[in-house]
Amino acid sequence: MLPIWIGPAEASAIAMELAGVKFARPLTHDLLKQVILGLGADLRKVIITQVKDNTYYAELHIYRGDAVIQVDARPSDSIAVALRLKAPIFTTENLLALTSVETGEPGAETGPTPLGPDELKSYLQNLDPEDFGKFTP
Repeated sequence: MLPIWIGPAEASAIAMELAGVKFARPLTHDLLKQVILGLGADLRKVIITQVKDNTYYAELHIYRGDAVIQVDARPSDSIAVALRLKAPIFTTENLLALTSVETGEPGAETGPTPLGPDELKSYLQNLDPEDFGKFTP
């Protein structure tokens, strides 16, 4: 698991999507979902690409016809959008080796195998702040 620090607004957006909370008007990540779909595109994957100066970077891989558009984004926003569009979230073996922390789950696999929406929801709901260890910038 990557120890990505997420701000309260982004954490709330992720939690609301996992809980199935819907609003009368679209929030920012819902808006981005509608823009992607409205343009006839789809989000095929999110990749957490690197960490630099304790800041993680991610890319949205959006496909429209034969065109592939890679959009630089914060991992927290990328995760929130990926959940809304049911897109898999990946990282690299190098980044996992460099920055990952143990989840405490015996037999937990690492690598590019994405969790399904229900598995990710269950995993995130069962996280404890202690799982992340002490933050040292």
